[in-house]
Amino acid sequence: MKHDSELRDIKGNRLILRYTPNERTNHWITAITFVLLALSGLAMFHPSMSWLYAVFGGGQWTRILHPFVGCVMFLSFIILALRFWHHNYLDRNDVQWMKQIDDVLANREDRLPEIGKYNAGQKLLFFVMVASLVLLLLSGIVIWRRYFAFYFPITVIRIASVVHAATAFVLIVSIIVHIYAALWIKGSIGAMTRGTVTYGWARKHHPRWFRETIGK
Repeated sequence: MKHDSELRDIKGNRLILRYTPNERTNHWITAITFVLLALSGLAMFHPSMSWLYAVFGGGQWTRILHPFVGCVMFLSFIILALRFWHHNYLDRNDVQWMKQIDDVLANREDRLPEIGKYNAGQKLLFFVMVASLVLLLLSGIVIWRRYFAFYFPITVIRIASVVHAATAFVLIVSIIVHIYAALWIKGSIGAMTRGTVTYGWARKHHPRWFRETIGK
């Protein structure tokens, strides 16, 4: 197997392995289940979105599948979170990065502190997702009528329903931001599909991670 430094694209540019096949598979399972949950959740949330029931074979199947798909997403995300947890600790450079948010938005990356594998925005999004998934799981168990709801008083079920809907909204907005950022930084989506990035991309966007990876 070739060392990362020997990987090259069709143009001869040297490549660095950013995500392994297992990590990419884990990410896409989480992403696909999220889309299914968002669509089925919206279908059940409001009558104006009920046309989405057809995607899952009708209202009854939507209500059956939604919590089971939710369990799959939670388990997949837990594995993903454990894989990347140690890359998402906030440090001094992240605080400075947030203070220079105007430079971030203006793409003046040369003025920013050196970034590791993830920047402060990605790290904050990571912890928002962790908190959201935990809240969705707990509230989802309370309102899962077929198996658990009868253990709880109606007041608790109503509160859990509100928490579930509000948290789902936060998560959907967070994922939209995540997708927008991936499109904004050219090469980010390729990193999660092919697994590799060029030396130039890594040096520009994540210089500290670049140095640590190539051992210089």
